Amino acid sequence: MSASERARELAVAAALAASDKLASDVVALDVSEQLVITDVFLLASAPNDRQVRAIVDAVEERLLGLGAKPLRREGEREGRWVLLDFGEIVVHVQHTD
Repeated sequence: MSASERARELAVAAALAASDKLASDVVALDVSEQLVITDVFLLASAPNDRQVRAIVDAVEERLLGLGAKPLRREGEREGRWVLLDFGEIVVHVQHTD
């Protein structure tokens, strides 16, 4: 079974939002056959903490516009790696180091 249509829609929107904020190494992985907790992991990188936060904010804003609220947000305090869990997709934005 592959990722749901909704998960693919959210992943594309999140990837575009990350790309708009100049994220690098943006990759979406369909993990629906390996995990039951989510369908897609979206990975993105940024060269500094400020850009990591900007990418996270852009992704969250874009997905909120599609009716998806994050269930969990982790790692924001340090700004080196942030996880946004939207249920259908999990977004990881990390410092390139």
